[in-house]
Amino acid sequence: MNKEIQIVSKLRFPEFNEKWGFDELQNLSHRVMVGIASAATHAYRDSGVILFRNQNIKDEGLDVSNILYIDEDYEKAHKNKRLKGGDLLTARTGYPGTTSVVPSEYKGAQSFTTLITRPKNKLINSFFLCYYINSEQGQAFFEATKIGGGQKNVNAGSLSVMPIPFPSLKEQQKIANCLSALDSLITAETEKLVNLKDHKKGLLQQLFPAKGETKPQFRFLEFINDGDWEEATLGDVSYYENGKAHEKEISATGKYKVVNSKFISTEGRVVKFTDSANLKANVGDILMVLSDIPNGKAIAKCFYVDKEDTYTVNQRICKITPTDIDNKFLFYIQNRNSYFLAFDDGVKQTNLRKDTVLSFPFLKPKAPKEQQKIASCLSSADDLIEAQKIKIKTLKKHKKGLMQKLFPNVNELAV
Repeated sequence: MNKEIQIVSKLRFPEFNEKWGFDELQNLSHRVMVGIASAATHAYRDSGVILFRNQNIKDEGLDVSNILYIDEDYEKAHKNKRLKGGDLLTARTGYPGTTSVVPSEYKGAQSFTTLITRPKNKLINSFFLCYYINSEQGQAFFEATKIGGGQKNVNAGSLSVMPIPFPSLKEQQKIANCLSALDSLITAETEKLVNLKDHKKGLLQQLFPAKGETKPQFRFLEFINDGDWEEATLGDVSYYENGKAHEKEISATGKYKVVNSKFISTEGRVVKFTDSANLKANVGDILMVLSDIPNGKAIAKCFYVDKEDTYTVNQRICKITPTDIDNKFLFYIQNRNSYFLAFDDGVKQTNLRKDTVLSFPFLKPKAPKEQQKIASCLSSADDLIEAQKIKIKTLKKHKKGLMQKLFPNVNELAV
């Protein structure tokens, strides 16, 4: 094919004005093929040859935090499928179509859940190609060509005929460098988010007494001489109510957000609405998940209500209204506390009962001002974490918009 096209990207660097080329991926690469058989036929090893799988493939780069290995002799039997730097790995399943470039420092093999593409570097830049495949325009092709009645997947045949628009190698490199710089910034900001979360985790460990202790490791100066913290149970300091069923009153829109386990576990990202407030939550209430699957990450996870007339509590969620303790301080103690997690035996579904919840034992400072200061410190850490999340989300949105402008839509190309 290798045709020149009249329509190029909406955004272009000023030094480039040549027409773009347009060809199928199979004509721009030495091969597109499936990886070698997985551990279903050959056991993983603790060491040996790296085996990249579909879960290692991320659109921001190859994830090497969860690497497995296979036997060297087994890999040698499939040496025609060895990876080298600059190869592209595309996920067949999981998040089909997601693609990463193999860095030059990584040698290894790839599982049957991936596709290998080795670009012809005299025609196409590996990173430019990877960014295009991961762009909205590239992913639209996979949406139209995915196969499979249940779990969707991408095969080598469909990837081979993927239409690729491309400019000169110099312009490809400039586009790749631009997006790579943005990726580096996103990575740096993501690492900062990890550090902020670690900082908060450290604060939680230091601001509350360790097991068997009656005072925290760190204490604000004005409270150093206030003595031991006092024992209490949740029933001593709060009022308990079980959530009410809303399933028959769910709507696409509505005045109230229904607080269920999915809402709490996703920190409000997944939400349903209703106009019926069967159990309205008020500012300062603590809403906690009472039921979850074995080893679930939602059990005892809490949501702090920060707005009036906004939330209604669903069944299998309890509403805790503090009466004799700082609300935020209690939230930080109660959220995913080990006391509640101990009821999860990893075998059957966990269901926390009212008497179990109200019997939750903990220590608290005698002075309300110390409770407030601890809560304020942790709230400040949460505010920094939330601001950092928004910053990363904004950068990713900017990258997505930039890619939409840097790459043409092949459906709009005039050949």
